[in-house]
Amino acid sequence: MSAANAKVTALRGTAINLGDAADEFLSTHRVANDNTRRAYASAIDRTIAAVGGRERLLADVADTEIGDALTILWGGCAPATWNRNRAAVSSWLTWCATKKRWAAPSVPADVERRRESVDHTKAVAKTKLERLLSRRDLPLRDKTLYRMLYETAARAFEVLSLNVEDLDLENRRAPLRSKGGDIEWVYWDAGTARLLPRLLRLPNGHPDGLVRTRGPLFLADRRPVPARRPSPEHICPHTERPRLGYDRVRVLMERHLGLDPHQLRHSAATHLGEQKVPLQLIMAKTRHKNPRTAMRYTRPGGEAVAEITSILAPPRRTH
Repeated sequence: MSAANAKVTALRGTAINLGDAADEFLSTHRVANDNTRRAYASAIDRTIAAVGGRERLLADVADTEIGDALTILWGGCAPATWNRNRAAVSSWLTWCATKKRWAAPSVPADVERRRESVDHTKAVAKTKLERLLSRRDLPLRDKTLYRMLYETAARAFEVLSLNVEDLDLENRRAPLRSKGGDIEWVYWDAGTARLLPRLLRLPNGHPDGLVRTRGPLFLADRRPVPARRPSPEHICPHTERPRLGYDRVRVLMERHLGLDPHQLRHSAATHLGEQKVPLQLIMAKTRHKNPRTAMRYTRPGGEAVAEITSILAPPRRTH
């Protein structure tokens, strides 16, 4: 094949492998946000591994293989997890076919989005949540993470993206980059403030000193194997352990608390609403832009409903 013909063939996608197609998609402005890129990369990389690996040609993969991979990887997960990963893979393959004009598979029509039912019991009562977060048997890392998720009312992937150098410990805040690229701040309170210095301490005798000064804030338990080593910005320079991932957090939180990570954010917004905090302040805390979305997360919990029910009681008789 001549060089010209090879170039035309590559442009049509018949010589593009899965790895190169994924890398090019992940470098576009569509996934410019670091958090979005990590989430998309995780879903796409796992799907690629399930259908034969990075060297396999994009044009050789059938629609049914994509559907089977999605089902094997996330078929047993909650609807929100299924929809999130399905959407990431679908966005990538659609971009390959429509923007690059490559011969590419698609997510089969029968592999549909799943309905995400609204669970009005998601908010955990404040007294119960405080008991859970105060348990002495929780590992320090996990206790700090859970407390920070609740006090910041931030999304789990946002908190997991924080680095040590991002922390403003004195003012109890840290910056996050929003989907639009703006810098937004999350704030925590005394519970998180007490735990963070302990989390940042290095083991006695560590050559780097007493505390971690840079790198991911929340770390995985083990060093990564060479084949799955993430990029340097996701490795702690002090311990060489990688950034803690969302999937692992979800498993651990279910084991420790019987909760989903989003329930801490939902509970925080609900508890603020129960204390009659104005909707505008709740939106500022959760960083929601749409009031209707924020109202969905601030439905009063059972304790608040039980408390106001006393108003409906008959008047006390006086003798």
